[in-house]
Amino acid sequence: MLAMFVGMLSLAACSTAPPDGVSVVSPFDVGRYEGKWYEIARLDHRFERGLTSVSATYVAQPDGSVKVINRGWSEQDQAWRESVGKALFTGSEDTGSLKVSFFWPFYGGYHVIALDQRRYQWSMVAGPDRDYLWILSRNPTLPDEIRNPLVAKARSLGFPVDDLIWVDQSRALP
Repeated sequence: MLAMFVGMLSLAACSTAPPDGVSVVSPFDVGRYEGKWYEIARLDHRFERGLTSVSATYVAQPDGSVKVINRGWSEQDQAWRESVGKALFTGSEDTGSLKVSFFWPFYGGYHVIALDQRRYQWSMVAGPDRDYLWILSRNPTLPDEIRNPLVAKARSLGFPVDDLIWVDQSRALP
């Protein structure tokens, strides 16, 4: 199971700051962000390579940290892979900039760079550089009228959106 996010070690060794020129969402409410998010698209990394039906569940903890549970289906193993981590705010808790660790004491940046501020139904997250990007949704699918502007924004910020992997969510569990 731990192998699912072994690549997080390399991410964790990186900066926890957002990529240059990329703004982080504020205001941000972790209480509204809590819960399950489906991975709609991602840039490829070995720690998720070959996984489908990927989701992330966030649970705020009493100490101010956030428990992160990543889960995905491995066709190769014919099994679910799961990794549990811990996220901490890098500054103010009303700004969507956190650092996450799946291998303590190493942390990597997790930056919410776009968010449905009204309903918290979709999000776009960057890592510490433009090699890490995820589009997330509360549902296993995301309508084109939401997806296309997110991709356009990512492109305008210099992310390699032509390399996005559109995640098959056919095994997604509620």
